[in-house]
Amino acid sequence: MATEPFSRRAFLALTGGTALLAACGGSKHASSTTPSTTSASGLATAVMSSDLYASPEPQRLAFIALTQNRRFASRAPATVAIKPPGGVLGPYAAAPLHRDGLPTDRGVYVVQPVLAKAGVYSATIKTAGQTIELPFQVQPKPHGPAVGSIAPAAASPTTTKPLGVKPLCTRKPMCPLHSRSLDEVIGKGRPVAVMFATPALCQSAYCGPVLDTLLPIVTRLQDRIDFVHVEIYRDMTGTNVSPTVTAWNLSSEPWLFAVDPTGKIVSRLDGAFASDEIETVLRQLTPA
Repeated sequence: MATEPFSRRAFLALTGGTALLAACGGSKHASSTTPSTTSASGLATAVMSSDLYASPEPQRLAFIALTQNRRFASRAPATVAIKPPGGVLGPYAAAPLHRDGLPTDRGVYVVQPVLAKAGVYSATIKTAGQTIELPFQVQPKPHGPAVGSIAPAAASPTTTKPLGVKPLCTRKPMCPLHSRSLDEVIGKGRPVAVMFATPALCQSAYCGPVLDTLLPIVTRLQDRIDFVHVEIYRDMTGTNVSPTVTAWNLSSEPWLFAVDPTGKIVSRLDGAFASDEIETVLRQLTPA
């Protein structure tokens, strides 16, 4: 993985997805890697969850809406029904739209289905008076660290030990979450929240917005939680990923992991997420 471009290619292989979202510095357009399908009238939906796997537990299935010319369009209420591999379409359920802290029309629809077996599923989405079929892949096992597992305690780049990563942060200006390495904080008696994101080179178009959304929360909770931001790539060529991304075996971005004081992952978000979802995840680390 360390020598391959960071992408969703493996995830796309069985979905027929053709849209890759633009770099996420703030563009309102999506141009080319999230699996997507388009209705006859041009509205598209795109899966943002990249590491779904067979499990008896509910999982976060996130998707967004796009117009025919790939402008973000997550605004109308939506319902979704899911058909498992070889099965029949299930009942429709509301897909809440999370948009707090995100740019206009860049909210994310989220449902929590049980994905009991591996294979290609189909989601039938009804929104804005249209019905769209959206296939998505469920793997036999998770690709990255799953909830309940112990978080990798690999080192992450810092201002004093950059581990060959330059720049440490592609956000402008640089965020303040690069002073401590993950191997110094994970499993050391305090909860940890780690965000993997690359604002300047993001393929999902959400890295910049979710990092910006996180920073005010950091200010409020940094006395109780250790926060770390990890860039995806070693440099601005966007070719080789950082050693920490390799250690965590991540194949998409952005990600937010919540890790308890013992080092166990208690929650994770990926692809696209709003501030209310971030708050929910962090509350699991700081129960009242």
